[in-house]
Amino acid sequence: MSTTIEKAHTLSEALPYIRRYHGKTMVVKYGGGAMKSDELCRQVIADVVLLSLVGIRVVVVHGGGPEINELLARIGKEPRFVDGLRYTDDETMEAVQMVLCGRISKSLAQLIGDHGGKALSLSGVDGRLFVARQLDASLGLVGELTEVNPEPISIALAGGYIPVISTIACGEEPGVMYNINADSAAARLAVALDAEKLILLTDVRGILRDTKDESTLIPEVKLADVDKLKESGIISGGMIPKVECCARVVRAGVPRAHILDGRVPHSILIELLSDQGIGTMLYK
Repeated sequence: MSTTIEKAHTLSEALPYIRRYHGKTMVVKYGGGAMKSDELCRQVIADVVLLSLVGIRVVVVHGGGPEINELLARIGKEPRFVDGLRYTDDETMEAVQMVLCGRISKSLAQLIGDHGGKALSLSGVDGRLFVARQLDASLGLVGELTEVNPEPISIALAGGYIPVISTIACGEEPGVMYNINADSAAARLAVALDAEKLILLTDVRGILRDTKDESTLIPEVKLADVDKLKESGIISGGMIPKVECCARVVRAGVPRAHILDGRVPHSILIELLSDQGIGTMLYK
């Protein structure tokens, strides 16, 4: 009986949040590092479908770095990185397309359908959703976005679909496609869609005062405090680009950005639909 009451209490606690976010858009970037467990992946997708079914408009932008490395290893090609970004030649670009637009995007779309949702798998090339130019010649076919056309996403959302986006972009020049950093693409899309939140699902708890102690999680960070946290070394290493990504969208008008640990079961629901919260939230 007590378990039943606890479940009812949890549902009751979620009600004001469902009311607040009904009809609002959430962009969820699902990172490759958080996608390693099939069981957790199914839970994440089940949570995304639940949000959609209660009237929250969810867009999933996915990564796939580990899977790309796996395919490159199978074809005998050594992955190469320059300042943390994947060097992308023609052969690597083929692998990126096969993994992101093919295996991962379609698998996530199928999972959404298996859990009772409606998914539409798209890449940045579809409808010229993403347009880019070369970021730097030393990186090959890695691009920086120059244009985001959210119309295909808006049409899908209006039809009750959950768009699943792989981050390949059209080049400004004909016949060229670029590999785009998924965090950057999700951030630009969140701004273009006038989203309520950007959520980065990754494989870390959030911003920690001590990276070796998860109990030192900082649950909330004001935009004005980001530079001080960088200067003090609390925001460092791989957390810097994630925080900068969140800071950019908040500056551009998205009210909240979250860094969540996708390895924690139901982390999205805990963060969005409970009083507790679970990761780090950035806000203005």
